[in-house]
Amino acid sequence: MSDARAYPQRPFLAVSAAIVHDGKVLAVRRARKPAIDLYTMPGGVVEAGETLFEAVTREVREETALAIEPVALAGHREAIMRDKEGRVERHFVIMCFAARLLGGEIQLNDELDDARWLAPHELAGLKTTDGLAEIVAAAVDLIGSPR
Repeated sequence: MSDARAYPQRPFLAVSAAIVHDGKVLAVRRARKPAIDLYTMPGGVVEAGETLFEAVTREVREETALAIEPVALAGHREAIMRDKEGRVERHFVIMCFAARLLGGEIQLNDELDDARWLAPHELAGLKTTDGLAEIVAAAVDLIGSPR
């Protein structure tokens, strides 16, 4: 099966959610390349015709079965991966949103192999995607204290 996201002509737009609930954030571990074994936030590529809020809500539901309420943009990240020859193998621009948990029980799809509710400082002990702690800190600031 060919990977349409490999060696792109332009970056792919993606979204992720820092889901804050009771002072903790959901960290998920990727089970596939290119971010295999890294903890990050649930998310994925925006589909044509979707708003960013629709995309992040759908991606979280597909990956974790959780219902969320996106609140605000917490930041962005660029993921550019190059092959041995220096060619751009992958390029994503990721819009990262602060979100509240609305409900559901975690049921991971095959893209993920672990999920943990963690206090933000606990991320320091994990192997994470670049900039995860900063995005989580911004999301916690946006969400504020638990309702």
